[in-house]
Amino acid sequence: MPFLGFTAARKSSSTKSAAQRDVIKDQLLKASVDGPSSVSVKSGDSKNLSTAISTMDALKRSSIAAGHKLLSASDRRSSHGSPKIEAHKPAKLDMAVESPPLVSYNTPATSSGALFSSQLLLDVIDPEITVQSFDVELSCVVAVKKPVHQNCADCATKTTSLKKLQYAPEPLHLKKGMHKFPFSYLFPGHLPATTKSGLVNLGYTFNGVVTTTTGEKIKLKKDIHLGRSVLPGNDKESVRIFPPTNLTARVNHNPCIHPIGEFPISLRLSGVTSKTADSVVRWRLRKLNWRIEETQSMVSPACAKHSAKLGGEGKGIQHEDTRTVGEANVDYNKTPWKSDFDAGEVDAEFTCHINPSKTPVCDVEAPNGLKVSHNLVIEMVVAEDWSPKGKPTQVTPTGSARILRTQFNLLLTERPGMGVAWDEESPPVYEDVPASPPHYPNQGMTDVDLAGIGGELEELHLDPNTNQFSRTAAGPSSGSHSHPVRPASAGSNSSADLPSYSRNRPVLNVDDLLSSPPDTRREPTTGEPEEDVQVVEAQSIGR
Repeated sequence: MPFLGFTAARKSSSTKSAAQRDVIKDQLLKASVDGPSSVSVKSGDSKNLSTAISTMDALKRSSIAAGHKLLSASDRRSSHGSPKIEAHKPAKLDMAVESPPLVSYNTPATSSGALFSSQLLLDVIDPEITVQSFDVELSCVVAVKKPVHQNCADCATKTTSLKKLQYAPEPLHLKKGMHKFPFSYLFPGHLPATTKSGLVNLGYTFNGVVTTTTGEKIKLKKDIHLGRSVLPGNDKESVRIFPPTNLTARVNHNPCIHPIGEFPISLRLSGVTSKTADSVVRWRLRKLNWRIEETQSMVSPACAKHSAKLGGEGKGIQHEDTRTVGEANVDYNKTPWKSDFDAGEVDAEFTCHINPSKTPVCDVEAPNGLKVSHNLVIEMVVAEDWSPKGKPTQVTPTGSARILRTQFNLLLTERPGMGVAWDEESPPVYEDVPASPPHYPNQGMTDVDLAGIGGELEELHLDPNTNQFSRTAAGPSSGSHSHPVRPASAGSNSSADLPSYSRNRPVLNVDDLLSSPPDTRREPTTGEPEEDVQVVEAQSIGR
C-alpha cells in the first residue's frame, strides 16, 4: 500500500506540473500577441518559466527548419533566381547587319578582304533625350588559354582596336522613335579568321556606348564572325620514294578540303616486283590506313609587368598541340586495291574525311604566332614474298615486312559557297553606267509618208541619182516603168552626199527579184591533165 501511495503522489505531482506548464505556455502565447507586460508569474514558478521559454525557442527553431526543408527545389530556385526588374532606360541600341556573311576569299596574300555594312538602330523610348556622346569601336580580341601568368588579365587577353567612330561630337537631341546610324568597315585580307582552338580564342567584337546628359549609359556588344575560304584548285600529284627499297608511291589528291564532306585519294605503289636470274621477289600490300593530324601553335605573350619573367619585352612562351581529327583503316573487302605483279604496281582508291565531332579548326596563320595546319598521313604495311622464276603460284613468304609512312599537306578551309568577293558583286556606280546608244545621222535617210504613196512596199525603190523613191509598175509588154514619188521629208538630193555603196548599187525591179539568177557556170576548159594524188596516212611512232 505505501508503494501505491507513493505512485499516486508522484502522479498527482506530475499532473500538477504539467498543468502549470500549460498555463505558462498560454501566457507566453498571449505575451507574443499583447506584449511582455501581460505575463504574470507566481512566486516559485520562475524556474518552470525559464524551462518553458527555452522549450518554446527550441520548438520555434525546429519549426522554422522544418518549414525550410519542406520547400521544394523549384521553390528555392525561384526564390533565389527570380528575375530582377531592370531600371528604366530612355532608349535601346541594336544593330541590323546588311552585308552577307563575312568571308575573305583566297589566301591572305591575294585576298581582297570582306566588307561589313550595318545600321545602328537607336530606339528612343522617352519623348526626347539628349545624347552627350555616342562612341563605337570595332576591335580584335585574342584570349590565350595558357598565359604567362595565370592570374594576370593583361597576359591572358590582348585587344587591338580596328576602327573607332564618334557619332555625337556635340550634344545630340533626339525625339521618340527609331534613329539609324550607318557603320561599315572593310576587313583587310591579311586579318586572320575567327578561331576557337584549345590554345587561343581569336574573335572580333563590336562595342557601342550611348551616354545621355542625365548620366545613363546604353551599351551594345556584338560578336562578328569572320571566315576564310580558299577556292579549290587542280588536283596535286605527289611522289614519295621509300629507300632502301625500290618502292615508289604516287598520290593524287586535292590539297583543299572542308570540315564536312569526303575527298578522294588515288594511290599507286610501283616497284613491288623485282626479278632476278632464278627468282621473283615481290611486295604484297597487307594493310592500308590513313589519318588527318591537326597541329596548333601559339605564342603566349607577356605583359609589361611580367616581361622580366621571360628575359625582356616582346618575348613569349610557345605552345604546340597535335591531335587527330580523322582516321580510318581501308577495308579490303569494301574498297579492294588492285595488284598487278606483272607490271609491278598496286592501285588503291579510297576516301578520307574529317570527324565533325572533333571540332576541327580551319587553317590560319597570324603575325602574333598563331598557326593551325593539317597533314594527311598514309601508312602502308607491305610483306615480302619469294617465288621461283616461271612458277608464280609457288609463293613463299620470307617473313620480312615494312611499314611505309608518308604525309601530305592539306588546307582545311570553309566552303566558298558562291565564291564571289565583295569587290566583284558590288553594283555599278553612276560613273560606270555606259552612255546612251549612238545617234544615227540623217545623211542618206529619208522619211516617207506611206499613206500618200499608195501601192505595196515591194514596188518601191530608191533612185541613187535623185535620192527619191520610185514606184515600179510592171506591164505585160512594155517591161517596167518607174514613177517618181516625192518623200514627205527628204534629206539631201545630191548623190555626192550618199555613201559609195549607194551610188554604185544597181536599181532592181520586181521582175528582177522574181526571176531566177543567171547561169554563171563555166564550161570545162581543156588544159593540163589532172594529177593523181595519193594520200598517205600518218603512222604512229613506236616507243
